Amino acid sequence: MSALSDQLVSIATMVYLLAMISHAVEYALGASRAKQVAAPSRELVGAAVGAASSGAVVNRSEDAGGLASGTSAAGGAVGTEPGTGSPSRADRTARRAELGGRIAVGLTVLAAALHLAALVTRGLAAGRMPWGNMYEFVLTVSFIGVAAWLAVLVKWPYLRRLGLFLTLVMVLLVATAELVLYTPIVPLVPALNSYWFIVHVSTVVFSSGLFLLGAVPAVAYLMRAGYEDGKRSFPYTLAKRLPVAAGLERLTFVLHAFSFPIFTFGVIAGAIWAEAAWGRPWGWDPKETWAFISWVIYAGYLHARATPSVRRNVTAWLAILGFLTVMMNLFGVNIFFEGLHSYAGL
Repeated sequence: MSALSDQLVSIATMVYLLAMISHAVEYALGASRAKQVAAPSRELVGAAVGAASSGAVVNRSEDAGGLASGTSAAGGAVGTEPGTGSPSRADRTARRAELGGRIAVGLTVLAAALHLAALVTRGLAAGRMPWGNMYEFVLTVSFIGVAAWLAVLVKWPYLRRLGLFLTLVMVLLVATAELVLYTPIVPLVPALNSYWFIVHVSTVVFSSGLFLLGAVPAVAYLMRAGYEDGKRSFPYTLAKRLPVAAGLERLTFVLHAFSFPIFTFGVIAGAIWAEAAWGRPWGWDPKETWAFISWVIYAGYLHARATPSVRRNVTAWLAILGFLTVMMNLFGVNIFFEGLHSYAGL
């Protein structure tokens, strides 16, 4: 069962890579010229696919998810070659972009299914939840991130082009887990043999996966906002085919507003577990310290996001900084620091 899990991880990595390549095809062929349409104000800015109009103006060309009259799903004009009746070159390119996007989503779903199967078989082989070391933790966090991404696509398919960056992150994380962090299955250390293991770690894993996903539109927002402001240097030119900046910023906020309370509960559950296991709820262990730093930064992000005078690029940087502290807690603390939470398995 353990060998099967390892093989599934390898296959999932390759499928994520193929999904990334397919997204790149859609990204390269898709239109970048803005088309203005009306959208319901209750949706994210930019999400208009045949919905009732309320007068809000959004960028239609970034919608890679559905069809609107006069445009293709990739944002290109639908038409025919003069005098021939055959599809125009722009329409053929748009169709190829749309096909690439649909293949990319299908491959991402397949990779996520393989990813989940790898975690399930790993857990069955270990006889416990697969969160006992850094290898398992990274695999689980990355799976939560891609599963949340697929859920986002169901509601807002126009965000599909963001999948190029999400699948890139998946390839890097899963490949790093497989090639660098791999650890054979071993029993849990005695301190982890508690029902609090499931309560605390599950909430931290889930919120970390959402923070991972939330960092992707935050970075994309900074690039797209710069492009919309007229910047044409690298990396802003990479964002010309992304959804409008306002929609990316809104998605960043929605993901963080949802995950922060879960993360807060996870930190509190950890303190309760620490009281039961070590006789004190908080001891400024390296992981506890970095969890507190992450909590403060994400709380600061949500406070800044609710303050009208704070610019949106500042809040986006706070979201990215918060994710960097999560990565520091996951990788840096496990590798470079010793403490009561040193369960890296390396």
